[in-house]
Amino acid sequence: MRVLPPLFALLLAAIAAGVSAALVQPAVAQPAVTQPGATAQPADPAARRAPRLSAGQGAGIAAVVNGDVISNGDVDNRARLFALSTGLPMSSDVLERLIPQVRRQLIDERLRLQELQRRSVVVSDRDIAAAITEIEASNGMPPGLMRRRLAAEGVDLRTMIDQLRVQLGWSRLLRELLGRNAEVSATETTELEAALRGQVGQTEFRVAEIFVPIGEARQASDAQRFADTIIAQLRAGASFGVVAAQFSQSQTALQGGDLGWVQPNQLDAEVLRVVQIMPAGAVSNPIRVPGGFSIITLRGKRVIGTDNATVATIRQAFFPFATRLNPAAPTDAQRAVLEKARAAAAAVRSCEDVDRVNTDAAGGRAADPGELRIDAIPNAPLRELIGTLPTGKASQPLIAEDGVAVIMVCSREAKNLGVPTQRELSQRILGERVELTGRQLMRELQRRAVIDLRS
Repeated sequence: MRVLPPLFALLLAAIAAGVSAALVQPAVAQPAVTQPGATAQPADPAARRAPRLSAGQGAGIAAVVNGDVISNGDVDNRARLFALSTGLPMSSDVLERLIPQVRRQLIDERLRLQELQRRSVVVSDRDIAAAITEIEASNGMPPGLMRRRLAAEGVDLRTMIDQLRVQLGWSRLLRELLGRNAEVSATETTELEAALRGQVGQTEFRVAEIFVPIGEARQASDAQRFADTIIAQLRAGASFGVVAAQFSQSQTALQGGDLGWVQPNQLDAEVLRVVQIMPAGAVSNPIRVPGGFSIITLRGKRVIGTDNATVATIRQAFFPFATRLNPAAPTDAQRAVLEKARAAAAAVRSCEDVDRVNTDAAGGRAADPGELRIDAIPNAPLRELIGTLPTGKASQPLIAEDGVAVIMVCSREAKNLGVPTQRELSQRILGERVELTGRQLMRELQRRAVIDLRS
């Protein structure tokens, strides 16, 4: 199965839900920071739109990168995509503060694209179309909704396609460059596991980051202003994962900025100092690290080797409504969908049955969402249902505005999640190698590049 950059899963889910509260996780400031007040969400989506550049500005040249032109229109579209993905109003003043860093990001993307072309790494239109289709399906979106929502917000679909093409291709290239080093040996994972066991009893941290690079000393002030703008939006309620995936220049952007559980010796000394004093859910001030600024959010702390939890595997069958449900006046077609779901709930006897029913229902949602930590499920009624429903028994139909779901719990067991699996250890080692290779290659591309910045 293709592993897709979470940017698009997160962003499209935000678009589909109108930037729903389920995606927006409020963050609090770390103790040394005064938290800005939350910004009200305007009811009219048009009120959230970033102001467009004038026709003359949009047609102008923002930068020339090794002979390739980046237009002001390109910069404008990316800034508007940022406004849409955060779901927050964007004033002309804020847009002006974003432009230097948006332009810098587009320059780096163009350098990556040129390197992909030089090395004949191809991400075809078929790859892009398949990726978009897969993302829409995994988020329960009907085909074409992404295009329509972007168009309604005045964002050119090509802006997202170009970003997706570079992210998919760059990830592919880095793994090709690693060659044999892309294969992590059992000895390496065993050594890492032994090192972790030697730290049992110490505290480790679940951290996510947004990395804002500084290519040259003169770019530091622009990077600082950009970081301050991002932090204000995060503290006003924007999703950290969406913003990280949009603007972080680390390979962790492909995971919405998530570093996973990290030990003190894996963190920059200044970052470690901050995470040791900040509460879970906080967003840091910009932290100066080698190569740029890091913006950190702390998602949790735990003692290494100990994290007991109950986990469950489930299957779900989803029966979509053709139109959105009005609970006070359901249509005959919607009543028929509910009856179909009830019949399915009465007939299924196993998780394999639910898989088959979900395929037949063609509801566009994956039957298997993966292993779930029950106490981490944010929706209280769903958490209670999955925690108490007998295994192998279908739930009563669960009615939502867009359709009806039937759930079956396949397994439920207590686990110590503080001990990483061999696969998780292998992914950690590979991720570090990919990150190092990516930063080294970008520094080389920037060193050799001929870049003409226009006013």
